[in-house]
Amino acid sequence: MYSIGKTFKTAREASGVSIDEASKDLNIKNVVLDNIEAGSIGCFKDIFELKNYISSYAKYLGLNEKEMIDEFNEYMFEYTSKIPIKEIEKKVMEQSKEKQEDKVVSPYTNPTIKSSKKSYILIYIGLIIAVILIIFWSASQVA
Repeated sequence: MYSIGKTFKTAREASGVSIDEASKDLNIKNVVLDNIEAGSIGCFKDIFELKNYISSYAKYLGLNEKEMIDEFNEYMFEYTSKIPIKEIEKKVMEQSKEKQEDKVVSPYTNPTIKSSKKSYILIYIGLIIAVILIIFWSASQVA
């Protein structure tokens, strides 16, 4: 990422454009452009947003946008491929727990536990048998 930032800074200085001018022209904050030129990827929460900034900045400075994005993608591949799988799995589990904790649930939207059909069938059969027994008992009492 440092080489990408250095390329941007060199191109900007060679064209005689200040960070303030580039910031105004691109409608991007100075801090963002400074972080791109410094190669500080940790300052960005969203990689896709950073890619858009890189693309816009490359177009603005007259650099080959595709080459800059390809270089960024290569950097990201190398950067992410060095992260152990255990660490990735741990982060995914933490994020899924956070999503569950943040979830607001209404009692009307809570999933209800559905009883199995077998229990209903057994109850109906029991009721039918009880009704039949009552009918036979009352018939035997009348006779």
